[in-house]
Amino acid sequence: MANLKVTLVKSTIGAVPKHKKTVEALGLRKLNKTVELPDNAATRGMIKQVSHLVKVEEA
Repeated sequence: MANLKVTLVKSTIGAVPKHKKTVEALGLRKLNKTVELPDNAATRGMIKQVSHLVKVEEA
C-alpha cells in the first residue's frame, strides 16, 4: 500500500474548529510540518475535508 506525504501549508488560525481537530488528528501541529500517512479511505476523507490547508504528495 502506498503512503501519502501531507504538509500543513496554511495556518489553522481562524479555521473551523472541526478542521483544526482534523489537522491535529492527521499529526500536523506546526506550519510546514510533513507527515507520512497510509493511503486509505479514512486518510483521504480527512485530507479532503482540510484540502485548503494542506499539500499532498505521493510517497
